[in-house]
Amino acid sequence: MSGKRGETPFQYGGQAVIEGVMMRGPQRIATAVRSGEEIIIHQEKITPWSDYFSFLKWPLIRGTVVLIESMVIGIRTLNLSASLALGDEEEGLSSFEMVLTVALALLLATGLFILLPTWLGHLTSGRFPVWAQNLVEGVSRLGLFLAYLLGIRALEDIRRVFQYHGAEHKTINTYEEGAELTVEEVAKRSRQHPSCGTSFILYVLVISIFVFSFLGNGPWWWKFGSRLLLLPLIAGLGYEFIRLSRRYRKQMRFFIAPGLWVQNLTTGEPDPGQIEVAIAALKCVLVPPPGAAGSGD
Repeated sequence: MSGKRGETPFQYGGQAVIEGVMMRGPQRIATAVRSGEEIIIHQEKITPWSDYFSFLKWPLIRGTVVLIESMVIGIRTLNLSASLALGDEEEGLSSFEMVLTVALALLLATGLFILLPTWLGHLTSGRFPVWAQNLVEGVSRLGLFLAYLLGIRALEDIRRVFQYHGAEHKTINTYEEGAELTVEEVAKRSRQHPSCGTSFILYVLVISIFVFSFLGNGPWWWKFGSRLLLLPLIAGLGYEFIRLSRRYRKQMRFFIAPGLWVQNLTTGEPDPGQIEVAIAALKCVLVPPPGAAGSGD
């Protein structure tokens, strides 16, 4: 590593889990979970899918690959964190159950954010011009997304997960700014980060409005099929935007502002104990990780 920490080639990140935080580094992922006064840490080595096939690193392709890979890791880590919080380190989902869970999640997301908004926009067919139909579809998609976030935020358990989400962001921001990873320093940082998955989803939804506007009108089956086929492209565009926004945060602050604002719905202000968990997870995946000689998988 050279220069400031934020200039390292690898961009550290993670996600909130049940009573904890998962952090991902270039060589491993670490899941830290609080169980009473104790912080339980589970580490494992990882190999990104793109390391097996170099074409998966190509622009516009890597976005979809990273999205699916992150979803698989995320669901597996959520399941693991629930086990760790209960004092059981055995993972409960088999490979088949993992594939089934990911498929179900994709199916539900497709129905809620693709199928339903497309149908709502199609209802205006023949009554409004094509641009107005696309506008109805796009606004419906954004509205459903925001309504979904507001709905799950009302759940007490989810609000606690969102606090860990805030701790994850604060810890990453502290590291990227070159400050010491202490509870006091982390607490000073913002709980917003341009690379957040919440921002990514928002950008994908906004980009879809512009891309779908070029498709014109057509029957219902064509509208839904075309949108489904273009999802990888739109996800790729969203991912490339995220990469640029992280690299040129100051120059693109106007464009990333909506994504940062939406993060107010998916993050909460963490307490010191939650920050300790996030710091513990990040320290395990740093290269080289502090105290690496005594660590294991």
